[in-house]
Amino acid sequence: MRELLAKHRELVRFAVVGGISFVITLTVTYGLKFTVLRTHPVTALIVGVLIATIFSYVANREWAFRTRGGRERAHEAALFFLISGVALGLNAVPQWISRYALHLQVPHVTLLAQETADFVSGMILGTLLGTLFRWWAFKKWVFPKEGVRVVPVADNPDVPDRKAA
Repeated sequence: MRELLAKHRELVRFAVVGGISFVITLTVTYGLKFTVLRTHPVTALIVGVLIATIFSYVANREWAFRTRGGRERAHEAALFFLISGVALGLNAVPQWISRYALHLQVPHVTLLAQETADFVSGMILGTLLGTLFRWWAFKKWVFPKEGVRVVPVADNPDVPDRKAA
């Protein structure tokens, strides 16, 4: 198992960043949805995703993809946020369909059915769709080259500890 995790370290780190971003999205979205944006659930979702995206850029750049790069930082950031914007749209599509095409909202359904549909469509399906797109697009365009950023020896788990030898 350890070898598998080491082999897919980048994917594991991306998943951890994604998990934390998911918690941020969930917290902000439902915080807004049940307070100031009661009548605008898709807007609440978009705000939650935007805040999580800012965290995600820093965490992905400095941790998950810390050895990847190949672009000037401003160009990299612009691509990251452009791709994240596309992913945000992909993230909102299932909830928009649920609410406005399938009418899974009060008064057509119960409040419990509406909230369940919002969670499944926006938080689960939307997040999966956006995450798959981000993983592919970040590696292809934002952080395209492997091994171009130097990681200090002390921070690199792939380099054996010289003091132990």
